Amino acid sequence: MEYKIEKKDDVQIDVIIPWNDAQKEFDVLMQEALKRVSVKGFRKGAVPQEIAEGHVDRAQVLADTTDKLLRKHYMDIITKESLKVIGAPRVNVTKLAEGNDIEIKIIAAVLPEVVLPKKWKDAISKINKDDKKNVKTVSDEDVNEEIAHIANSRAQHKEVDRAAQKNDHVKVDFTVKQDGVIIENGTSKDHSLVLGKGVFIPGFEEAVIGMIKGEEKTFDLKFPDEYHAKNLAGKDATFEVKLNVVEERSTPEITDEFAKSLGAQFSTLDDLKKSVKEGMEKEQEKKVQEERRAKYLDALAEMIDVSLPEAIVHDELHRMLGEFSQQLSMSGMDMDTYLGKIGKTKEEVEKEWEPQAKKRVISALVLEQLAEDEEVNVDSKEIEEEMNRTLAMYKGVQDLDKNIDMRQLYEYTRGMMRNDKVFDILEKIK
Repeated sequence: MEYKIEKKDDVQIDVIIPWNDAQKEFDVLMQEALKRVSVKGFRKGAVPQEIAEGHVDRAQVLADTTDKLLRKHYMDIITKESLKVIGAPRVNVTKLAEGNDIEIKIIAAVLPEVVLPKKWKDAISKINKDDKKNVKTVSDEDVNEEIAHIANSRAQHKEVDRAAQKNDHVKVDFTVKQDGVIIENGTSKDHSLVLGKGVFIPGFEEAVIGMIKGEEKTFDLKFPDEYHAKNLAGKDATFEVKLNVVEERSTPEITDEFAKSLGAQFSTLDDLKKSVKEGMEKEQEKKVQEERRAKYLDALAEMIDVSLPEAIVHDELHRMLGEFSQQLSMSGMDMDTYLGKIGKTKEEVEKEWEPQAKKRVISALVLEQLAEDEEVNVDSKEIEEEMNRTLAMYKGVQDLDKNIDMRQLYEYTRGMMRNDKVFDILEKIK
């Protein structure tokens, strides 16, 4: 097999497979095809060769031969030349005939080469120094607020026969109309809310305060100008509300007894405060670390001037939309409904997200280049151990082994662990 490579924005590979090499594979596939021939009067696989050959499409066998050899040689070339190709290549067989060398032209998109300037470590050093100056600590006030939030989440509800007040838990039926027509998703039955939390648009909870059980009320409100559903933003609507339940909320007193109620590991309120503070500090450290790592990628990406293949940007946009769609499904909404609410098409969203997609691609390329430059490797045993921890989290999921691509999980895990090691190196730069 001979080949010639020309590198531009894409890589072009001209391959020549000598017929002497191709004929060996052709003969093997031909024999397999002959065995599959079925002719009346003969057992399958026992048809005389001179008869069977008349029932075999030799052109198809030759095409299959070319396809099989191409797959093998293509991967060999990519490995030998260390080409970082993306997506499926475009293949054009320019010469194909029995007894002749096979000639093939391959065009593949490749990851662009990323070259970091010599002073890239200076930018990372500055980020690390600035972060040390802006260390945030968890105060006693922060801890007390968090414990108050925990107590509030464990409030007891007791139905009362009086008008609804601020901080009460209520259940309401409501309908929202515009010009006498119910808007999309504009009805709800026994909807729960705590008055005064500001969950609904301004004015709704205030209108419910003072109502009594069984009372019905109609009032007009204006949706905020910055409301997430663009078709409703800044517009007036009529709300029809019926109050079904009024419950007084009783928040537990924050004492040693309250601390004990949260777990046997807490003997006193001080034990709870210590645990909460440690948890908040770890959460704060993680948040700061994530922000710092984002700064690294922003700083490094700004140093890179590179032209990205359309295919890789498209793949990243597809990945971003998939991630967002999963987030929507967790909140009970699908992508089509979301697009309807914001009044945009999928294509318009992709165009808006394209700069972010390019930034994500460049960030990934930078991390990969740093891993190569710093000779970062992840041991296969470490990867498998992390994979096992991941799989253990989903042990109860039905048919997990059928629905998960282990090779994909391996590559994803390897990439995440490699990136973590790269970030560890960046965090040590002074």
